[in-house]
Amino acid sequence: MIYYKTEEQITIIKEGAQILGKAHAEVCKNIKPGVTTKFLDNIAFEFISDHNAKPSFKGYNGFPATLCISVNDAVVHGIPNTYQLKEGDLLSIDCGVFFNGLHSDSAFSYPVGTPSIEVKKLLDVTKKSLDLAIEQAKQGNRIGDIAHAVQSFVEKNNMSVVRELCGHGLGKDLHESPEVPNFGKRGSGVKLLEGLVIAIEPMVNLGKKDVFFGKWRMDNSY
Repeated sequence: MIYYKTEEQITIIKEGAQILGKAHAEVCKNIKPGVTTKFLDNIAFEFISDHNAKPSFKGYNGFPATLCISVNDAVVHGIPNTYQLKEGDLLSIDCGVFFNGLHSDSAFSYPVGTPSIEVKKLLDVTKKSLDLAIEQAKQGNRIGDIAHAVQSFVEKNNMSVVRELCGHGLGKDLHESPEVPNFGKRGSGVKLLEGLVIAIEPMVNLGKKDVFFGKWRMDNSY
């Protein structure tokens, strides 16, 4: 079932998202070689807590951290640990904030130091695909319009979109209906109506679209 939000609820989600955005900024300031992913996680936890909010991910289905930090070829859901960042690493940092009973959720990718030409293109293509998807997120369109915008641009640039993972609705729960995939046909799927809140999450691979699912690892390996 899809839960449509009132104007008041959307205002609260926006307020939580402001805290979330500032938490990302605090983490970003500290991304450099030698820093551990656990150190970055602590920064996010303290910032969110200091702003009368809670990390959405911490404790969610047993997840032990504030941030999902995925390094290099890890796509999502990496656990912060004692891994020390290295020049040339690529981080995906996903974070959620629970504020006044409602969730917000966003992820950014950050290079450590100067990215390679290949990684720079990956970052640019992924960001542009998100921009194109957001342009399609308007009343009267459908989920497929968002999905197609991501897929078509990414594949035009000889990259691929992950299919096993997707964006989602959010609000009272961290993950709500509808699912928002990054591939699909124009004009298909759920119609976008006023009050719908979704997280659009392009996940782009330089190589093939395929991923494999590993078990959580609390050591310093990726």
